Amino acid sequence: MIQLKNLSLRRGLKDLLIDASLTLNPGYKTGLVGANGVGKSSLFALLKGELHADAGDADIPKQWVMAHVAQETPALDTAAIDYVLDGDQELRQLEAELAAAEARDDGSAIGHLHGELARIEAYSAPARAAKLLTGLGFAVEAHRNPVKSFSGGWRMRLNLAQALMCRSDLLLLDEPTNHLDLETVLWLEDWLQSYPGTLLIISHDRDFLDSICSHIAEVANQTLTLYTGNYSQFETMRAEKLARQQGEYDKQQRQIAHLESFITRFKAKASKARQAQSRVKALEKLERIAPAHVASPFDFHFDSPDNLPNPLLRLDKVDIGYGSSTILRGLSLSVEAGSRIGLLGVNGAGKSTLVKLLAGDLPQQAGEVIKAQTLKIGYFAQHQLETLREDESPLQHMQRLAPTVRELELRSFLGGFNFRGDSATDLVGPMSGGEKARLALAMIVWQKPNLLLLDEPTNHLDLEMRHALTLALQDFSGALIVVSHDRSLLESTTDLFWLVSDGTVKPFDGDLEDYRQWRLAQLAEGNKPSSGDAQSVNRKEQKRQEAEARQKLAQLKKPLLSKLAKLEKQLEQLSGEKNQLDAFMSGEDAYSDANKAKLAEAVKRLGVVSSELAQVEEDWMLLQEELEALESSTQAD
Repeated sequence: MIQLKNLSLRRGLKDLLIDASLTLNPGYKTGLVGANGVGKSSLFALLKGELHADAGDADIPKQWVMAHVAQETPALDTAAIDYVLDGDQELRQLEAELAAAEARDDGSAIGHLHGELARIEAYSAPARAAKLLTGLGFAVEAHRNPVKSFSGGWRMRLNLAQALMCRSDLLLLDEPTNHLDLETVLWLEDWLQSYPGTLLIISHDRDFLDSICSHIAEVANQTLTLYTGNYSQFETMRAEKLARQQGEYDKQQRQIAHLESFITRFKAKASKARQAQSRVKALEKLERIAPAHVASPFDFHFDSPDNLPNPLLRLDKVDIGYGSSTILRGLSLSVEAGSRIGLLGVNGAGKSTLVKLLAGDLPQQAGEVIKAQTLKIGYFAQHQLETLREDESPLQHMQRLAPTVRELELRSFLGGFNFRGDSATDLVGPMSGGEKARLALAMIVWQKPNLLLLDEPTNHLDLEMRHALTLALQDFSGALIVVSHDRSLLESTTDLFWLVSDGTVKPFDGDLEDYRQWRLAQLAEGNKPSSGDAQSVNRKEQKRQEAEARQKLAQLKKPLLSKLAKLEKQLEQLSGEKNQLDAFMSGEDAYSDANKAKLAEAVKRLGVVSSELAQVEEDWMLLQEELEALESSTQAD
């Protein structure tokens, strides 16, 4: 088992863990979760021997073989499949010993080594390596290509394959789904579910954690807490724990206030000095309970677009590709107002290529792209992060977007993306990928697009920010097209899917579970995916109607929501004035001779304000009922 005992870990001047303890039994599949910067990757570095604890112990059984994904891949001439086989170090060691024994013609050693190779099933190793490469998206003909011929993203997949090839007792995976497509994530899930060793995984993909994990270890408040169950079960248990903790914290704060009040009042009195001193000691010995932090640091939403033309965009017999190479042919598609579309397809099928065309970043090779006159696109892709100015702050980026808007308003907006205080004026250059992604999203949200194009928007985002983005997208009244390996985001924000396959784009009549089953069947059979096989369950018409209903509801609600906002502003003003009048009339000064006239005026004004307040409250209630009735009738339709 893995045992962390009274562990303290520091990076620079920052204490990551203080006196933390954790026990992981053999076979546990544990998700390591926590906000960015709390020390998850540092804990991995400690387990790998790259860091040393500042105090306490980290014990891993000496005989355990540990595997992890290398962060760097040298430009080697080694064939991809041989590079993957290098992950099984015992295999390579036995092969080297066998070659040496054969060179010196040592029959006894040769016999023994053949027995050892048989024990580890060495003769099936190339087939296992090929299966890993295929599962991770490598074409069979690419298995013999040299490592140096692959791009950075594919080299990371080679490193992952090499780690999986190792017959390990402990497997450490740090964000393994980043830069993988949905199909590869599904395959990796199945592989990890059957992994017999102990797994420790850092991931911000809640569906991935739900599918694999038997336990969740949370890093928070400089300590480690182990929960039994998957991520969804952890969220429920953590919420219950935080509610209890907040109650205990509030109770303790009252106790501390009472002790401090007694000390302040009586420490100078001789008759009470001893009692005051005893309370000082009690206060010093009190083990402080930390306040519970339940609220997300992120709070933002998409404002309603100024225009929602229909259709927003249409493709007529469009071919797209790069140079003389055509990726997708004969596309005739329409993006309607209110459409919420998820793009499915294997890596390299053309999902990002299609999004680039829709965004205007890639010209069509043939056909026509017809855009509505008032089309306003918000486009997020990984290369958008590279367009941020590293020598400027988030606030300066927003000021360039909105030069006439007050700084206070821009700071308040950035606060919803957790750029608060000094972080709003920090330079972008040293920021993490997650912080840059949050800034890029903030700039898109500010511009009030009516069509959102999101290409892997959750890479680098932690679980809290993914949740906040999901909620914001659910309320977005424009059209949405998203490419993502995050199934929770896809399931929560889209109504229909387009399948990018075989050089074309077609509606996929099914949900993500249908797609999962279809893809797993394709992988099991080893056949090339065909869009004709994708007719699982016909829900296209139902989903189209749902999209139309939501669009209709948004249009009907818009004037009502505008009235509601005005009423709420009136309520705030009238309530404030009533509180001031009540405060004046409850004071002794109001009834002095000098304030007789003022009191009379206050009594008169209070009657008017109370009457107006009652009317506005009634109007507000009626409007709320009208909105609820509108939503109910739309759902019933």
